[in-house]
Amino acid sequence: MKKITLILALVVSATLFAQDIHTKKGYAAEGYDVVAYFSDQALEGDKMNTTTHGGVKYKFATEKNLKTFMANPEKYTPQYGGYCAYQIARKGKRVQIDPESYQIKDGKLYLFYDFLFIDTLKKWNDEGPEMMQKKADKNWKKMQMGMNMDESK
Repeated sequence: MKKITLILALVVSATLFAQDIHTKKGYAAEGYDVVAYFSDQALEGDKMNTTTHGGVKYKFATEKNLKTFMANPEKYTPQYGGYCAYQIARKGKRVQIDPESYQIKDGKLYLFYDFLFIDTLKKWNDEGPEMMQKKADKNWKKMQMGMNMDESK
């Protein structure tokens, strides 16, 4: 009975995790190639090179990038579900991203919102990436536990 309960809990957890990934346009990172970011390129993926990981669809610019992702998907999965890292840190809010606004830090992919006069990557860097990352990690953990961020301050 304990094994069944554990398996059920893992399945439910995986389902909840998959549902908390930003998938505008039907794909993680709005269809941009999450492996290409690690070569300092923001490239749109091709429908010919797609896969699903954790219930979320990903597109890649090349078959090579698809294979690279499949060999180690956790390495390339965006932090904070692919939502704007700055807004996760500042307000604990899930905000869409500009897939061309990103940062690779300590081997992890962070995505940001950038529109007109709001450049959250610049704000992230101005306010201190280490401090912002700590805040975002803390807020994201609370968000995954279903805590209302307004009540948790």
